[in-house]
Amino acid sequence: MGFLASNKIARMKKLLIVVGLLLLLASIGVAAEPSLLPDKFGSWQAEGPSKIATGKDLRKNFGDVRTIGLKEAGLLTTEERSYRSGSDDVRLTLYVFQDPSGAYQFFTQTLHTGTKKAALGDEASFDGQNGEVLIGNLVLLAASSGQMKPETLGEVASALKAKADRTPYPPLRNYLPEKGLVSGTQRYALGPAGFRAAMSALDEAAYTDLSKVVGFESGVESMLARYKTERGSGVLLLLEYPTPQLAEQHLHHLEEALPAEAKQAGMDVQRNASMLSLVFGAKSKEFAQDLRKNVNYETQVIRNEAGQTLTDPPWVLVLSKIFFITAIFLGVATGLGIAFGGVRVLTKRLFPGKVFDRPQDIEVLQMGLSGKKIDPSDMY
Repeated sequence: MGFLASNKIARMKKLLIVVGLLLLLASIGVAAEPSLLPDKFGSWQAEGPSKIATGKDLRKNFGDVRTIGLKEAGLLTTEERSYRSGSDDVRLTLYVFQDPSGAYQFFTQTLHTGTKKAALGDEASFDGQNGEVLIGNLVLLAASSGQMKPETLGEVASALKAKADRTPYPPLRNYLPEKGLVSGTQRYALGPAGFRAAMSALDEAAYTDLSKVVGFESGVESMLARYKTERGSGVLLLLEYPTPQLAEQHLHHLEEALPAEAKQAGMDVQRNASMLSLVFGAKSKEFAQDLRKNVNYETQVIRNEAGQTLTDPPWVLVLSKIFFITAIFLGVATGLGIAFGGVRVLTKRLFPGKVFDRPQDIEVLQMGLSGKKIDPSDMY
């Protein structure tokens, strides 16, 4: 009995050691998470260390109104840090995503009317006390108790740019027309959660169920924005599919999913190659058609066949090749002529009158001016 008890105690000790090592490694992993926000920038000094959230801790923020679709967008880490300069303070929150597409979706969700663009990062928007900066796969949010100026974050943005993923952003964001665009209403969505949030933000919550038939499982991307001109107002939705075939397939799905009252009001789905477009809330078809005509989208035909670039060679090279080939031709012709003549002369010397110029094979036409008959052998 004593032997069994000692074995149990030994196993328990080993188990406690293993658990302790795992906890130590986990704590080291959390502590080793790198901080991207600086200790100071300009006249601003950090008031304490950064609060970094990753893994399960991120789920606590998924219910926040400003963070709808964070999981869908591929959020990896959040970092929050407060700074002070004299009597002013600012709180910076950095969101790190898997790629720039997810970051761009979240960046557009933070936009609102009344903000102004700023020359900071890849895109930036500021109002009196808040600012949003997009830098690759990073989104920096700033909230200040006083006046927030974009140049205040210039040093931070430059430091983050060196660490950000520089993969290109979705080209869909460049297709929106500029004329009549209500600044701050742009919304990009790469999944159903982002799509529903965008539709709700643009006061088109009645159409959020379209997310079920849009086809996000097929790789579609969506872009929305509100427009207002003297001819009317409405919300433009652009859907870009990987192929024209998928666009045609989902065009019919969307037409069937549109409410009857929307169809009666003239709402329809139009396709241009791999892109579908809808206009919500337009009171006239003319406004919707003008809006679609201004979309900056052009189809492109791509050939996979390897191309060749034809260029004229230098004239010196052309002349040198001509002289070289001519010299080869003359050399071959001269060699063959000498060889043929030499064989003939040698054969005639060794076998006179037997191979070449045999007397019986030679005929001579004689005019009869003399009576002497010509002997062919006399000619050689």
